[in-house]
Amino acid sequence: MIRGAVLGSPIEHSLSPVLHRAAFVELQIEGSYERIEVGAGELKNFLSERGSEFDYLSLTMPLKEEVLQLGFATSDLALKSQSANTLIKSGGLWSATSTDGTGFLQALAHRGFSDFSSVLILGAGGTARAIAAALDGVADSITVLGRTSTREESFNEIVTESQFSYVMWSNAFSLEPFSLVVNTTPAGAADLLAEGIDGDITSLLFDVIYKPWPTVLAKKWSSVGAPVISGLELLLYQGIDQLRLVSAKEFDTENLASTLREKISSAR
Repeated sequence: MIRGAVLGSPIEHSLSPVLHRAAFVELQIEGSYERIEVGAGELKNFLSERGSEFDYLSLTMPLKEEVLQLGFATSDLALKSQSANTLIKSGGLWSATSTDGTGFLQALAHRGFSDFSSVLILGAGGTARAIAAALDGVADSITVLGRTSTREESFNEIVTESQFSYVMWSNAFSLEPFSLVVNTTPAGAADLLAEGIDGDITSLLFDVIYKPWPTVLAKKWSSVGAPVISGLELLLYQGIDQLRLVSAKEFDTENLASTLREKISSAR
């Protein structure tokens, strides 16, 4: 029996339970998976009071950075990205890792994208950090458009191989010079950026939001004929990576992804 849950706030929109429960059925795993509201500053108490009920936990905002302050063993990947979206229990002890970056790269590869000259990341939270770490050394240059200057130092530590710049948020910022734009901001936060998009946009947009969908930004991007990848793909591949870590099952990622994609798409 594998017992899992997704934690965060707000959490009612999460399709992680649909994904993981469908995967249990497909892989013939006896398991349970639920959705639990856990706000900022509440993770330590939650683990103390209810941690014994679970074998693994998926973390979403605002917990991806908070978990690193709890003293658990942490993977090199999570340390580099300064963000963890997965807690796994072994021998009664929790360890933290991240599948956001690996899931992101797999989602891109599934659509045939692997090389980028210049990347723009909208937002500077936990998911943005994981994506920046995954793209470090893959992209020639990475730019982060953030709302607070306090995040700049951490990104300077994360991005060490690609050229890097951190820019303060402006709704008039041009998205055209980049070959890949990744939106990691909450729903609605990037809406005003869509107003500056015209037919000159040809680059790829990866919008990590999947509900509500399409976002204003994704809709405008598609309207000019430029390619868009939905956050549903990130949810899919990072979740599959979590399942690979917690189950003893051998499976083909793309075959499983094909089956689960239909399940979560219909539930959105």
